[in-house]
Amino acid sequence: MPMHSLRRTAIALATVAVLYGGVLHAAPADDVTPAPATDASANNSRDKAKTMEAVSVVATGETRQVQTVTAEDIKTQAPGTSALKVLNELPGVNFQSADPWGAYEWSTQITLHGFDQSRLGFTLDGIPLGNMSYATTTGLQITRAISSDNISSVELAQGAGALGTASNTNLGGTIQFYSADPDTVAGARINQVIGSDSTYRTFVRLDSGDYHGWSSYLSYDHADTDKWKGYGDQRSDQINLKSVFQWDGGRISLFYDGSRRKEYDYMDLSLASQKALGWNWDYLQPNWGEAVQIANAIYGKGSYPASLSALPKGYDLGDASYYAGGGIRKDNLVGLNGQFNITNNATLNLGTYYHDDRGEGQWTTPYQASSPDVPLSMRTTDYGLDRYGGTGSFNVTVGNNDIDVGFWAENAKTNIERNYFYLNGAYDYLSNFYENEEPFLRGFFQHYVTKTSMAYAQDTIHLLDDRFTLNFGAKALGVTDTSASLVPTTAFAQGRVRASDGFLPQVGANYKIDAYQEVYANYSKNLNAYGFLPFAQAQQSFDDSKSSLKPEESQTLELGYRVHGETFEASADAYYTHFTNRLLQVTPCAAVLTCASILNNVGSVKSKGVDLAFIWRPIDHLRWLNSLSYDNSKYADNYVDGGIVDTAGKYVVGIPTWMFSSDLNYTFGPWSATLDGKYTGRRYITYLNDSQVPSYWLFNAGVNYDLGKVSLLKDVSLGLNVTNLFNKRYFSTTGTNGYVVSDPNGYNQTLMAGAPRQVFFNINVKL
Repeated sequence: MPMHSLRRTAIALATVAVLYGGVLHAAPADDVTPAPATDASANNSRDKAKTMEAVSVVATGETRQVQTVTAEDIKTQAPGTSALKVLNELPGVNFQSADPWGAYEWSTQITLHGFDQSRLGFTLDGIPLGNMSYATTTGLQITRAISSDNISSVELAQGAGALGTASNTNLGGTIQFYSADPDTVAGARINQVIGSDSTYRTFVRLDSGDYHGWSSYLSYDHADTDKWKGYGDQRSDQINLKSVFQWDGGRISLFYDGSRRKEYDYMDLSLASQKALGWNWDYLQPNWGEAVQIANAIYGKGSYPASLSALPKGYDLGDASYYAGGGIRKDNLVGLNGQFNITNNATLNLGTYYHDDRGEGQWTTPYQASSPDVPLSMRTTDYGLDRYGGTGSFNVTVGNNDIDVGFWAENAKTNIERNYFYLNGAYDYLSNFYENEEPFLRGFFQHYVTKTSMAYAQDTIHLLDDRFTLNFGAKALGVTDTSASLVPTTAFAQGRVRASDGFLPQVGANYKIDAYQEVYANYSKNLNAYGFLPFAQAQQSFDDSKSSLKPEESQTLELGYRVHGETFEASADAYYTHFTNRLLQVTPCAAVLTCASILNNVGSVKSKGVDLAFIWRPIDHLRWLNSLSYDNSKYADNYVDGGIVDTAGKYVVGIPTWMFSSDLNYTFGPWSATLDGKYTGRRYITYLNDSQVPSYWLFNAGVNYDLGKVSLLKDVSLGLNVTNLFNKRYFSTTGTNGYVVSDPNGYNQTLMAGAPRQVFFNINVKL
């Protein structure tokens, strides 16, 4: 990408780039975000999260629904598994991916309480990760931000995230990741994984130990696996560095993440194509001849191949499959944080971060020929992101009051361009960036600048001998997006939009009935910035619509109950959310008239539901987690799109109404074993609810044996994980290519098949 680096913004960032920039040499990755070392803007909930030993559904004293998973829970999964996938066992969470680790980004998707991923907030050690969507312009996926082996805990707030969370997309909840601190004793650890589809993953970490308050670690993670169907593999290389200096008056921490990733894509399916062609239907590579035949047939030159004959009449055979597709990413993320104890009752947290991302999506398109003899070309979508920002908070306790004020500011510069390159035959195109080649055609070249500023203040009051907690506060959020076209185009608008609200309140209360029971309630209002959506329309449409456009907003009310005893903990949470000013690209006139498509507010969504969670430990070393979720999310309004679209009362696309999960974990001496299962209800894939994917059950299992000290080795353990234990064939991710109003025949190719049964063996060694 023709975008210059901003590493000079901090001496520390440049130092890390010099020391480690040359080490990362292998396959590029998709979206990386190095996180801050400690918690420059993290609040007291992080301290609770770090001390938890396992999944917790009782966040004692919280005025919101909060749950936590820890490193121990992540370790029960196959090494390299995304921490997002571990959250799938918690109530209200629906996580989907086409691969067994939850790392393949085109298919990665998480929803909470009726909200899709684009309307959630994510941070790592207080550093914003944007909404972690594919090709996001202001963030990156957690798997590119940190190796899962280096995560200490994950905190999930399903309805109202903490007021100071650095996010401008948080309508429906937040997920905050926290990196592990360096070990206080010098040593090394190695984890080696082998398994299905030629999986090979190596993780190595070196710890310096504590030396007069200073400690650090450096880790390297290499993973390579073939796709479970079709041609190609998925590779990643990642370095993490964390360094901490602590003294009586506080601590300073530095975190660096470098990630390189290359992914061959899985083919998007439709209900009809899966039924006709099977679950293993994929891209055509390396069958160049068939790809050429399809491309010629699109323009009436010959017939389509016999392999497509099973598709129903009326199906667009030209889009049933393509030759190849994939993505390359390389990311660098640096965070520097400081926590300073001003007095015994006052703490100042300051943090700064920098992130650069270079990415390219590659696709062999049959809709742009390279020459009369080669009816295909390579279409690339290139991404370049440089962003930097700062967070800060001041926490002080005065009497019964815990006062917290803080800020977040970020400047992000993004380039997105579409280019076409000549092809001349069948070879492995997905290998390197096309940045050093000159395209024969450029579709667009857009430059965006996003500036975000946020400030907040909150007071938490402890009354009745700390049995009653009341917190109230508000934040002010402003986001300005500016767009410019660097080459002539009619597809995208240029200009400026601003989303802001000076008063987004949050009020919560918690009452401890006794030593074991408590009730809580919370109200919050949040805003989702426009992003680049307003510019994805013609200039005239942008000019006509921007004055009336409103940013999306949500208001959420939660009521909950928590209880714990010697052998159990449980929670029940009921919620109601009113999501207003939903944005959608529409044609706001009747079909018999002519008008351009515009981005428009198309009404609201109302969500109501209940989450139940129960952890039972009937005997020592046995833990049984069960969660049940009911979500009723429906569109409240009809809208105009070439006519009246009757969505009022229809279920929100991609959201299951019912989910149930059960996770059994048992430890006996050196042995530990886990078995988990989850039921995911049906999900609609059209706005009129005339097409849906069926419900399914999915089970996973794992076993680990700890050999303890072996010769000079401090500890050796062996693990075996089986994902999709009963080899269920099912649709995982929905909406990969968006949703449509109606599709009763199931022709929309917007689905991903879930991975079949996979088996992984790992050995973990500590030196």
